[in-house]
Amino acid sequence: QVSLARSPPRWAGSGRRLLLSADRTLVLKELSSEDVADVHGLLSHYHQYVVQCHGQTLLPRFLGMYRVSVDSEDTYLLVMRNLFSHRLPVHRKYDLKGSLVDREASDKEKGKELPTLKDVDFLNKNEKVFVEEEQQRDFMDKLKRDVEFLVQQKLMDYSLLLGIHEVERGEQEEEEELEEEELGGGDDGGLGGPYSTSPEGLGGLLNSYRPLGPGEFDPCVDVYALRGAEGAPRREVYFMGLIDVLTQYDARKKAAHAAKTVKHG
Repeated sequence: QVSLARSPPRWAGSGRRLLLSADRTLVLKELSSEDVADVHGLLSHYHQYVVQCHGQTLLPRFLGMYRVSVDSEDTYLLVMRNLFSHRLPVHRKYDLKGSLVDREASDKEKGKELPTLKDVDFLNKNEKVFVEEEQQRDFMDKLKRDVEFLVQQKLMDYSLLLGIHEVERGEQEEEEELEEEELGGGDDGGLGGPYSTSPEGLGGLLNSYRPLGPGEFDPCVDVYALRGAEGAPRREVYFMGLIDVLTQYDARKKAAHAAKTVKHG
């Protein structure tokens, strides 16, 4: 059984709760009542699309939506697969929209241990993604097909989330963590370190078949992962998928877009 209650809450930028399962394979996101209506409107088209493309998509993997009622107050939760790895920690991450207008992370965000950077930051850091040519073709085919689907559904404001795992750095961090555990300082209250999985969870079940070395992943679990190309400057693993796909392009969004156009030209 996958526990959804053994992790402290993490907060999304919108102020909505974002929870991570103990084995780090599932994410729970709090929804507004408007979001719930959008999900209901999208699900039948989404399901048909995912079936047609045989699951070869960068869209979020929605697994369930629940209403939790406490003291007559309803909270709506959307359960989905974690885009990032349950065992390979992300060292750099970017929220990319393909625009440079108002697309630089704030100083407050940049001061975080793992900031979510944006398009301007990606260019300023001269960031690059090194994958094999065949992987690049497959990825771009998925991205083009997914975006066409979102356009058909009149959805907007989505982003491409990119997470980068540095293999050598991850290996060093794991060695340091093991040394701490040997010295008796590795007790984390049962939540597990960045490479840990709950034994009863999905990640623990699949990882039990064979040990995974540095930079290795199980594609059945880490479905958004791409291995870095041979001969790249650094050994890296990339996690890329589309997020925030529930915003309808309605009159309110048209007004916001017009205001941004006037402001930035």
